[in-house]
Amino acid sequence: MSDSDLVKLYSGRILALAADIPHLGRLTDPDGTAKKRSPLCGSTVTVDVMLDHGRIAGFGQDVKACALGQAAAAVVGAAIIGRTRDEVAEARDQLTAMLKAGGPAPSAPFDGLEVLLPARDYTNRHASILLALDATLEAMDSAAAKQSA
Repeated sequence: MSDSDLVKLYSGRILALAADIPHLGRLTDPDGTAKKRSPLCGSTVTVDVMLDHGRIAGFGQDVKACALGQAAAAVVGAAIIGRTRDEVAEARDQLTAMLKAGGPAPSAPFDGLEVLLPARDYTNRHASILLALDATLEAMDSAAAKQSA
């Protein structure tokens, strides 16, 4: 990766998002929790959720990731309250398509993930970028399983 590639990849907007992640920290009594790890870089995101009628009412995240993973977690954190599992899954699928298949940026309210378009060419970063959404989905599944038990 050249210096100009790094500058393009780690834009000021990405670094600003990485420095200001909403809902940073863990919830004290979550309905569901999940920890996801990127095997390539070792980034991890742990997500706690509180659900109310299938929608996220409380959200906490512990983010130990590269700037790209942190930026993705910031966008997710800003948009996540009130979302259903289907909405989160759609955002994850759209982000995956944007990164891996040349698809458009995710639709609102996750459209801020467009800032990560420059990472499309860096496949070794994709897993880290997807961690926040993947962990959120798994935490929601954990909460649903706990509620139906």
